[in-house]
Amino acid sequence: MLQVQERLKTLKTLVCEIETERKRNETNINNVIRLTKMASEDKSPALNHKLKTLYKVGLQDAVQEEALIRQALSKIQDIRNIRNERRIQARNAGNKETIRRGALMKMLQISAQTLPLFVSKPGEKIPHLCGSISADSSYIAKPGDMVAALVKSEEGEENWILAEVVQYVSSTSKYEVDDIDEEQKDRHVLSRRRIVPLPLMRANPETDGQALFPKGTTVMALYPQTTCFYKAIINQLPQTANEEYEVLFEDPTYPDGYSPPLFVAQRYVIAIKQNKKATS
Repeated sequence: MLQVQERLKTLKTLVCEIETERKRNETNINNVIRLTKMASEDKSPALNHKLKTLYKVGLQDAVQEEALIRQALSKIQDIRNIRNERRIQARNAGNKETIRRGALMKMLQISAQTLPLFVSKPGEKIPHLCGSISADSSYIAKPGDMVAALVKSEEGEENWILAEVVQYVSSTSKYEVDDIDEEQKDRHVLSRRRIVPLPLMRANPETDGQALFPKGTTVMALYPQTTCFYKAIINQLPQTANEEYEVLFEDPTYPDGYSPPLFVAQRYVIAIKQNKKATS
C-alpha cells in the first residue's frame, strides 16, 4: 500500500506542475495568435523577429509540458503494475475474487479504454505489441497478461478465447492460462503457437497510424459482450485515440456473410495466427 501512496503523491505533484505549465504556455500561445494577426498587416522586421522568438519559446514550452505528461503517465503505469502484481499474488494464494459476467464485461471495456497510449517522438520506432504490431518471435507473455488462446472444447471444437497468463513453463515451452470467463473455471496448458499476446499499448491514430490494421484486413476480434475471438474484416479505422475499430464479423446467418458493423477496441483486435499443426 505504501508503494502506491508514494507514487500517488508524486503523481499529484506532477499533475499540478502540468497545470501550471499549461497555463503559462497558454499565455504564450495567445500572444503568438495575436502577433500572427498583426503580422498579416504589419510586415516590419521587428514584429517578425518578436514572432519568431515567441515560436521558439512555444516549442521549448511544449517539450517541457510533454516531458511532465510522460512522467505522469509513467507513474500511472507503475501504480497499475503494482496493483496487478498484488492481484496475481492474491490469486496464487487462493483468494481469487469472483466477478459476475456483467462486471467482467465492464472491466474488459475499462481495461481497453485505459490501455497506455503510445505517442511516438520524431523518428522513434513503434514498439512491439503496440496497436497492430505483433510480439517479437521470442517474446514470452508475463503472468497476468491478457492473451488470445486457442482451446479445444470437450466436443473437440476449437475456439479462440480471452485468457490470462498464469505462468510460462520454460522446460516444456508451454503456457498455463485461465479462461477469463469465470463461469467456465477452466485452466489450460497450451503451446506457444496457441497463444497470441494482446497489445500492451494503443496506437495513436493521429501520430502513428501505421500501427493500425489497414481497412479491409482480415483479423481476429473479440465479439462484443463475449470472451471469444472471431474472424472479422476491418471496415473503418479509429480516427482518434479514444475511438475503436469498426469491424464486420464473419456470420453465415446474414445474406452477405458478414454481421452489421460493430465496434471493437484496439486491445481486442489481433492478427490472424495461422496454425499449421496446432498442438495442445
